[in-house]
Amino acid sequence: MTSPAIYGCFDVVVVGSGAAGSPAAISAARTGARVLLIEKLPFLGGNSTAVLDTFYGFYTPGDRARKVVGGIGDEVIAGLRALGPVIERPNTYGAGTGITYLAEHLKVVWEGLVAESGATVLLHGFVQDAAVTDGHIESLLVATKAGLTRVAADVFIDASGDADLCHHAGFGYEAAGDLAPAQTLTTTFRMINVDHARRAEMTKTELHEAMAAAAESGDYDLPRREGSDHITPIDGMTATVMTRVDQVRPGPDGSFRNATDPDVLTAAEIEGRRQAVEYARFLVDRVPGYEGASLVALASQVGLRETRRVYGDYRLSRDDVLSARQFDDQIGLCGAPIEDHHGGAGSGTAWEYLPDGAAVGIPLRTLVPRDAVNVLAAGRCFSAEHDAQASVRSMAQCMAMGQAAGIAGALGAAAGGEVRAISAATVRERLRSAGAILDMDEAS
Repeated sequence: MTSPAIYGCFDVVVVGSGAAGSPAAISAARTGARVLLIEKLPFLGGNSTAVLDTFYGFYTPGDRARKVVGGIGDEVIAGLRALGPVIERPNTYGAGTGITYLAEHLKVVWEGLVAESGATVLLHGFVQDAAVTDGHIESLLVATKAGLTRVAADVFIDASGDADLCHHAGFGYEAAGDLAPAQTLTTTFRMINVDHARRAEMTKTELHEAMAAAAESGDYDLPRREGSDHITPIDGMTATVMTRVDQVRPGPDGSFRNATDPDVLTAAEIEGRRQAVEYARFLVDRVPGYEGASLVALASQVGLRETRRVYGDYRLSRDDVLSARQFDDQIGLCGAPIEDHHGGAGSGTAWEYLPDGAAVGIPLRTLVPRDAVNVLAAGRCFSAEHDAQASVRSMAQCMAMGQAAGIAGALGAAAGGEVRAISAATVRERLRSAGAILDMDEAS
């Protein structure tokens, strides 16, 4: 076997192009770094384009919504509005105002912003291994259509969602299911020809009662009994968050495996689509407004809420979130409640809310894997306890983390790859000048 070819050498390499990864690449390139953004899918956006259609976390819930995320997030919303309608709507469970968009438009928006920044994009790229010396990643082995290739950089940003980069590098993390029950997975789907006026006649409580009655009748297989549907920018189309696939499964040796295991992930993808067809049948049969509706689209992939969470220089805790703690080195804010989707017969989603109008700070230290020298982690794999991650994983917060990681990564590359050599004050100054919201006195 010949040695893998060298794809290139960069200042910053970002793995994963979701709500954290794309902003990381954009902000790193704008800060002057030569950037490569690696994405396993054929388009940018991760969960924001492959699974979901609503940004949460831009606003706090409660009596008066306060905007707590700006910066690149604002540019994304502006780009979406330039392409078509965007809807602001209340969350079904009181989690604050959501911003619903067309995922196909968002793919184009992400691509445009990344291209304008000057970052290089590699789609259909899967990280397979990392060359590491004393906590310093030197290069990545990436599988591409043309075969294996090596990518070198001064700084690497793990925005894979699954902490794939940190896993291959041997850095420490908590796997979903290790210390707390792992959050379940969801395959979203969309319906067309829905009569919105008739659908509005059924309340959330009545919908959940109808789900329970349908499941108990034995005529429908509905593991989740408190799912939701919502309007979209397309008249007559709704989108859903209804299916529920348990993530943790026993391995052949008696240990558990989660969705980072290829067999578990494969089974989850298939099961999620099977459930989606069943929930669509339930909607048509038993929910007003869906009498003439049809299933029109399934998510490109199953939606993952948590798989791996790195151990960082600081680990955000449940108490931090529920007390809305503030930090000297915070690079963003989150007012979203703890939203824990858990498995087991008859179970559902647990919600715990911050004080009304409050938000917790996101410390820069949670983006720095404790075992690494030249690595940052942003998005849902950042350093947090299970409950804290169940709040701060909202996509607006992922954008805030990604923008901060990109700036810190570019500055760290200029400092010889030492990400800890960059002060939080410098990162905060750069973020604030780019329109980010960092402290509660800046929230509107």
